[in-house]
Amino acid sequence: MKKILLASALLAATLQAGIAQTKSEAAIRQSIESAREAAANPKKNTKVATWLKLAQAYSDAYQFSKGNGWTGASQQEMQLLSQEKPIAVEDVVLQGQQYRKEVYPTHNYYFNANGVLQIIEVTKFIDDVDPLQLALEAYAGGAAVDAGGSKTKEMVAGIEAINNNYIDAAYADYTTGNFSNGSLNFEKAAKALASVPCSKIDSASIYNAGFLAWLGKDYARARDFFARSLEIGYYAEDGEAYAKLADTYGNLSQPENQKSLLEEGFTRFPQSQSILVGLINYYISSGDKSNRIFELLDEAKKNEPTNASLYYVEGNIHEKLGEYEAAEAAYSRCSEINPEYEYGYIGAGVMFYNKALKLQNAANEEMDNAKFDALIAEFNAALKACVPCFEKAFEVTKDNDIKGSVAEYLKNACFRFRDEPEYQALYDKYSQFVANSGK
Repeated sequence: MKKILLASALLAATLQAGIAQTKSEAAIRQSIESAREAAANPKKNTKVATWLKLAQAYSDAYQFSKGNGWTGASQQEMQLLSQEKPIAVEDVVLQGQQYRKEVYPTHNYYFNANGVLQIIEVTKFIDDVDPLQLALEAYAGGAAVDAGGSKTKEMVAGIEAINNNYIDAAYADYTTGNFSNGSLNFEKAAKALASVPCSKIDSASIYNAGFLAWLGKDYARARDFFARSLEIGYYAEDGEAYAKLADTYGNLSQPENQKSLLEEGFTRFPQSQSILVGLINYYISSGDKSNRIFELLDEAKKNEPTNASLYYVEGNIHEKLGEYEAAEAAYSRCSEINPEYEYGYIGAGVMFYNKALKLQNAANEEMDNAKFDALIAEFNAALKACVPCFEKAFEVTKDNDIKGSVAEYLKNACFRFRDEPEYQALYDKYSQFVANSGK
């Protein structure tokens, strides 16, 4: 009974907090006007509290635009805690996911398939002016008169909240496909965090401002942010900033910059598939000497002669260039150096598997029976050759996700030869593993 009463008391308190959390537009306007007057008063604008009050008034204005919702809230919670009613409701698909979109005068709410509020999209500000920018200006005013730094901690917290709001807005833009606006919001997030007295570098937002500009094909803007990202030492996962900046140079018809970035990135991140593919595509499209890639790789090997992954990368290069014997030799060397490194076996398996697919496609287009039979024989040999490679990878890897991917390859390859008892047994084994891993 006590537990029920306690739960009821908590629900009542939450209801009251939820309904009261956002001020009315009239109250917010009054707070802003009052705070502005104080900030314009020479007797009051020398006090940091005056500027903090103005910053809070603008922050409240932004919260008004967001409404009473919060990400993670369920539709049931929103119905209980909010007095807002949507003016329109529709089902939409964003990034391949189904959402229920609720439209309000100043924002849109997107609930995922589980009925959880996942995206808050602000669509209108009071007086159509971004209150977060005005709040930042107010914090700057406060910092200017806070000589002793007595309110620095409070101002930093406020600026960090503004930074988070811009990041949330940018992710909402990304999900809804508004890449241009998302890039602007990431830029605003980075500028906010860099403002006094916070003065921090938001490296992720700088990179993401470039990434969304790149997605929106605004390559000049993307170039500037990716270059800034590299300048501050933020390379993203596996040096992706190098690959993306090089791609922007390619789209801006600056091949020399593209080449130098890819080579520098490859030196730093030789295992990056994005940089590797970029290099290969560059050399193929430009007609430049592709052996430059191997020269760079040889330099890396001199520094790390027992690094098996470098031979895996070498195998990938040969495979993409269609040099299968050289690729097989590199993958074999990779596995010799480190027999427990699964990627040497995976590389060889994928090479044979992809080769088999190419031969199958060629056979399907061949009208001459003799040539067709020869292609099918090559296809069967390549497909069977991938099986022991993948089996060894399955045996040595300790990563369950990799096991699942390898088992999928094995299942598909062995299905072709299931009339042979050996392959039927393998097909059954890996089909069962795939089925169980999916549970």
